[in-house]
Amino acid sequence: MIRRIDDHVSVAPQITPEEVAAIAQAGFVEIVNNRPDDEEGGQPSGAEIAAAAAAAGIAYRAIPITHAGFSGAQVEAMASALTAAAGPVLAYCRSGTRSAHLWALARARMGDAPQELTGKAAAAGYDISGIRAMLDALAAGGR
Repeated sequence: MIRRIDDHVSVAPQITPEEVAAIAQAGFVEIVNNRPDDEEGGQPSGAEIAAAAAAAGIAYRAIPITHAGFSGAQVEAMASALTAAAGPVLAYCRSGTRSAHLWALARARMGDAPQELTGKAAAAGYDISGIRAMLDALAAGGR
């Protein structure tokens, strides 16, 4: 189930290669994979999603996030993905939660207000209050 956070980004749980064409038809121009390969048995590989994205004519990026947390490099990579995309982006992971967190961290790094970010995430069904201190630090220019 795709959850719209704002006009530029939506998040979703694991997608399949068979769903990519419909994702492209829905207007998404880029898919960002925040799930590491082999996290769970039976999940499609990043390469399979990348091939389906190429066939559908949309961009694909992998910024895998493990349960160990988020690094500065991952936040920067997500900010770059959001900045470079010429239209709506769909980010996915197992449940969508890591994607929502990484989106918020990237947007805070880009200068968005943490309160606004937590509100947008909450409206999409994601509680990101656990990273509020990180959002505040990034928004204030910390890295």
